[in-house]
Amino acid sequence: MQRRQFITLVGGAVIAWPLSARAQQPVMPVVALLQGVSLPVPDATHRVTAFHQGMKETGYVDGRNVAIELQAPYRSAEDPTNRLPLVMADLLRRQVAVIVGDTPTALAAKAATTTVPIVFVTG
Repeated sequence: MQRRQFITLVGGAVIAWPLSARAQQPVMPVVALLQGVSLPVPDATHRVTAFHQGMKETGYVDGRNVAIELQAPYRSAEDPTNRLPLVMADLLRRQVAVIVGDTPTALAAKAATTTVPIVFVTG
């Protein structure tokens, strides 16, 4: 192999290496946290803060090794489940790793998927 060809080969590898290393990084899992009320309701804000703290205590930090997506699927007491099927379909399209929510959210998630883990809170 001639010197110029060798230098071109090594130079190309050095340039391409960081690009391929970035492409091979694993995708950050997304946790969908669905709240039955819009923020900034004090109780809902407290629950979200507690959720983030609990995740942090177990080693999951939003933006570092997990993406936590907060959504309020319904905003009025008149028809609280009207948007749940649409929100679930959107979350499944985005391939969330787990769905966390209250009882109505869990029931809508159960109707929408059998493959994504569902965690629900009741009080």
